[in-house]
Amino acid sequence: MSVGESKVTGATVRDDFNAINTVLHYTRAAHFIGLWKSELALISQYFPDQSVRLLEAGCGAGRVAVGLWHQGYRHIVAFDFASELIDQAENLAKEQGISGLTFLHADATQLHTCHIIDDKPFDGVLFLFNGLMQIPWRENRRMAMRELHGVCRPGGHFIFTTHDREDPKDLAEWAKEAARWARGEQNPRLLEFGDRYFTDETGNTFMHLPVRSEILEDMAATGWAHVHDRTRNELASETPKVRNFSDNCRFWVARKD
Repeated sequence: MSVGESKVTGATVRDDFNAINTVLHYTRAAHFIGLWKSELALISQYFPDQSVRLLEAGCGAGRVAVGLWHQGYRHIVAFDFASELIDQAENLAKEQGISGLTFLHADATQLHTCHIIDDKPFDGVLFLFNGLMQIPWRENRRMAMRELHGVCRPGGHFIFTTHDREDPKDLAEWAKEAARWARGEQNPRLLEFGDRYFTDETGNTFMHLPVRSEILEDMAATGWAHVHDRTRNELASETPKVRNFSDNCRFWVARKD
């Protein structure tokens, strides 16, 4: 395997998120798309008290955190491991005259090293727009889930999203991909079946697409109890802007018992 075909790593993903086209893509989403109806529906359901302390992982350019601030949530700490996106999130909050939002540069798999929790656990944690699935290697994703579990109070909820490898419209393509893996002809940069790494006008994107049983196993292995899962289309009828920005995905709700 040549240098250009080396396996995708966390450093690969970080560099991709710091690339100018990707930064512009997420910055536009933060400015012009904002909070999704489906996101707000679940967050309002599981966090009806707007005085809760929320931690948002993979906050990007501030789309969700700023959107929640406008909905009345005032105690939000948001972080991302791409420093360029954190700069954009801080700029967005400043432009809109928002004070009180905290944006940090941090890695979801290493939260214990950055003292993100201070002396009080969070009432809930969020990892939206499939951010968890952009962490390469299943054990690394589990590490992030454990770290988020560690900073959440007992009884607190964790809301995150994934794409759905079992979506009926994609089954034929995944059968072809399985055949490629069986022949050893898959993209050599991929680590596990279900991974994708592709390039489009927004830049390079790594994404793992799980099956439902995989996520349930990951929850159980990291201390989270499954509460609920539904697709975005089942939760809300999104605007054309949202549908053009992102395909349908699955929302998961877990609880720290």
